[in-house]
Amino acid sequence: MNNIIIIIFIYLMLSTKVFSNPNINARTGILVDYHSDEILYEFDSETQIYPASMTKIMTSIIAFDLINKNKLSLEDEFVISENAWRLSQSGYSSMFIMINDQVSVEDLLRGIIVASGNDACVALAEGIAGSEENFAEMMNEKADEIGMTSTNFTNSSGINDPDNVSTVKDIALMSKYLIKNYPEFYEIFKEKTFTWDRTGGEPIKQGNRNPLLYKNVGVDGVKTGYLAVEKYSLASSMKKNDRRLIAVVSGFPNKSLRSSESLKLLNWGFRNTNTFEVTKANESIFELETWLGKQDKIKAITNEDFFITINKKNIRHLKISLEYKGPIVAPVSKGEEVASLLISNKKNVVKKIPLYAAEDLKKVNFFKSLVTSINYLIWGDV
Repeated sequence: MNNIIIIIFIYLMLSTKVFSNPNINARTGILVDYHSDEILYEFDSETQIYPASMTKIMTSIIAFDLINKNKLSLEDEFVISENAWRLSQSGYSSMFIMINDQVSVEDLLRGIIVASGNDACVALAEGIAGSEENFAEMMNEKADEIGMTSTNFTNSSGINDPDNVSTVKDIALMSKYLIKNYPEFYEIFKEKTFTWDRTGGEPIKQGNRNPLLYKNVGVDGVKTGYLAVEKYSLASSMKKNDRRLIAVVSGFPNKSLRSSESLKLLNWGFRNTNTFEVTKANESIFELETWLGKQDKIKAITNEDFFITINKKNIRHLKISLEYKGPIVAPVSKGEEVASLLISNKKNVVKKIPLYAAEDLKKVNFFKSLVTSINYLIWGDV
């Protein structure tokens, strides 16, 4: 068995000072690497919380999903009901829509995402599903599809309801789903202002409630939340170069800590860990030696992307090994599994990835095969 070892060693990072704990002042939280899904830090991440306005992430996802399936358009307009309008009059965050207004889906989405309008949530839910109750069923079906096992949605806005519950772990999963599946629409989440040209009055301009958007540090989403019983919460995502982290924290005692502690957690993740792209599906090429083939080597590929996130102090222990019983004996058909890629950290195998032939390998003719075999018997040289 051949074992070709490639050692990833980045000496510049080894000198980086590593802090073991970010010590976040909140009730529950989680920090996840977007590409590897590695949990970098968590505390009580499966504790039940009231997601408050972070619920609106799912409300947006339902609309985005329907738009992508051509069942809804940004240009579609919904008539505003009294039920939706009343939320703009009750002291909650609002877009300030009026009864019988005809409002486009695009404006409602910006009213939800940027202005955090509860009235816009109800209007969108009623326009899509006929009632907010029906819409909540759609939300829960999507949550099940995503894998949010500890979540139950009862409304589209996240306002007070003891049965509208989730966890920071589920919200992180939902946030990744949003970013991955709707990158074009995700751009709305970083918009800092939304101006609603309302009926019967001057246009209303509101700022995005995500405080980290204004710091120009790479944060481009996701959503704030507040309920008296839950205090302040924030789902946030920061991108630096090609790397992205997602943080979800709930139970901040005040707005100021919601901003500073979330940023501290994100910076801690970037400072203390790094993520490597180990393989790219159908693109990463590995060459394996062959026996009795018409070519000396055969190209192999993976059928999956794989990223690994590792603490910077452990980078020297990261190894990638190409493992196969070789040389590969011809003939080989394209797509046939021919080897494995082993990713190890401190002698522990983290992942074993199958490698598949990227091409056919034909066997040499009988005469050449005979000569090669005799040569091997005499000289031991394949």
